[in-house]
Amino acid sequence: MLHVSPSHSRSLLLHISSALASHRWISNAYNVQIHFFNPTKSNEVFDYFDHLLRQCTTSTQSKQIHAQIIHLHGLSTVFLPSKLISIYSRFNLLTDAQKVFQSVPVEHLFNPIIWNSMLRANVTNGDCQEALRVYTQMRNFGTLADEFSFPLILRACAVMGQRKSCALVHCHALLMGFQDNLYVANELLAAYGKLGQMGVARQVFDEMIVRSCVSWNTMVSGFAFNYDCDGAVEMFKRMEVDGWEPNLVTWTSLLSSHARCGYYLETLRLYNVMRSKVLEAAEKLFTEIKDKSLVSWNALISLYAQVGLCDAAFSTFLKLKNSEKHLVPNVISWSAVINGYTSNGRSDESLKLFRKMQLAKVNPNVITISTILSVCADLSAIVSGKEMHGYIIRNLMNADVLVVNGLINMYAKCGILKAAYITFKNIKHKDLCSWNTMIKGYGMHGFGKHALEIFKQMINDGNKPDGVTFISLLSACSHAGLVNDGSKLFEQMKPKFGIEPEIEHYACMVDLLGRAGLFEEASEVAKKMPLQPNVCVWGALLNSSRMHKSSDLDERLVSKILELSSETGNYMLMSNIYAQSGQWEESAKVRVSARARGLTKTRGQSWIELNKRVHMFTAGEFAESESKEVETLVKILSFQMKMENIDEEILLTY
Repeated sequence: MLHVSPSHSRSLLLHISSALASHRWISNAYNVQIHFFNPTKSNEVFDYFDHLLRQCTTSTQSKQIHAQIIHLHGLSTVFLPSKLISIYSRFNLLTDAQKVFQSVPVEHLFNPIIWNSMLRANVTNGDCQEALRVYTQMRNFGTLADEFSFPLILRACAVMGQRKSCALVHCHALLMGFQDNLYVANELLAAYGKLGQMGVARQVFDEMIVRSCVSWNTMVSGFAFNYDCDGAVEMFKRMEVDGWEPNLVTWTSLLSSHARCGYYLETLRLYNVMRSKVLEAAEKLFTEIKDKSLVSWNALISLYAQVGLCDAAFSTFLKLKNSEKHLVPNVISWSAVINGYTSNGRSDESLKLFRKMQLAKVNPNVITISTILSVCADLSAIVSGKEMHGYIIRNLMNADVLVVNGLINMYAKCGILKAAYITFKNIKHKDLCSWNTMIKGYGMHGFGKHALEIFKQMINDGNKPDGVTFISLLSACSHAGLVNDGSKLFEQMKPKFGIEPEIEHYACMVDLLGRAGLFEEASEVAKKMPLQPNVCVWGALLNSSRMHKSSDLDERLVSKILELSSETGNYMLMSNIYAQSGQWEESAKVRVSARARGLTKTRGQSWIELNKRVHMFTAGEFAESESKEVETLVKILSFQMKMENIDEEILLTY
């Protein structure tokens, strides 16, 4: 007879229940457990239900377990109610979480754990006003906040823009003796940064006895957020002097500070410095590894791809294939190079490499499929896109929301909106990206009313929009000429949806009004906006000036474009507007200015998909082997066009 010790039996029991729960047989898992543990032992009750709650994938399952916990009087402890609140929070069921909180015995409310669960639930789900109310209730009850309470309530203060509340909570933390607590101090830095009080943040930072890399990153990020480029650079240098190694988060914040201030050339220089430092460290580490595994090869390939060195990534990929250990590239190896090509605008090469991956009998994963779908979308390669759709269905990937969102985007960009909508409609559990992609798809083709209808469905289904949603909506209204609808949405962003308009939203509003011929109103939006207008805003004004053939370019507008823009298109646009109005001298000055900044006009490209291959053509380039055949064909077409009395001016010539 086999004897199993109690500890081993409990471990075996957890494995059995986990297997049942993973197949969504929560009730079976519960029945297995209920026969084996002693309900009089609170620690066993907690262990079992904690394990079950971790397996929950739906709100229904969490409610089933909640009922069983009530049946066994599990709410008499402080830990299980906290776990239940966290689970309900995960499913955005704040009302149910509140009910659990209210059912906790009074004696347990002196423990901050239950309060922290409620605070976290509200902050995580964006109800920061309720979080502030819970904190006030907690203090009135006499429960003392701990090191987990203060970061949550400080985050709520920052989101709500409550400077006075943040200062008050700061005082509470000091009175409770948390001035030297690293987590509380870091959250104070983040809160003051978001509230625009970098002077106070610096004071808190200088008084910190212990700092972490997060502390330094938060300060650099705070300066970047507040458009203080000099402050970010100063903090970055201090960090290096104090012996801290800047990581990717530090570099990203520093780059962001320069980009937000319009210092694009300096941003590019810093990016190259960051890239060289990261690569140098990675290559040194890779060289020192004697027994290189597939994981180490993939890490280096991925790094090259992420920093834009696609050729180096592919070269390393080939070295992996020819390595002495005869390692075979796996799906991660292939996907890293494919994604690198795609991210750097080399879509044609990524598609070719994917074909080679298929020939190598390596099955793509959802990341690879999503990348290739974006390639098909960018190239309008609908035949390849439909092939991918078939592959997705055959391999049962059509339940993955990432893949399906890629399909919606592909069909929308290829102009097949009916297929995009059918795909969208068939998603059982739509995420925010699904809604945004469908709204954007309708918007880019001028179907503004359809985009607004999708947004209405989104709100009715209980989904919360984000900043990207409103950029897509405002852009849709702009392209469809829906000025009133767009203006109304913009006005509702903050009061109704709690979303603070950012620079992109103001640029969309300028574009919306400008396209409708309301140039004066568009100019007023640009002048009165609370943020510093960037090149996107000025560019939208410039575009509206061109569309309505206004030759009277405001000198301030021109100077801002010349100061901020690093895109050739804006310079060419200004030059053409001047030329159309006969101001040839001004037109020439703009072109000279563009050349002085090293800007060159990007040559036009076109492509066609034929026999499962994408053929790309660039203006001014032509393959010698095919030029004679094409020239002959053009002459034949030209002759036929002449016979049809078509104007000579539209003929192609060599």
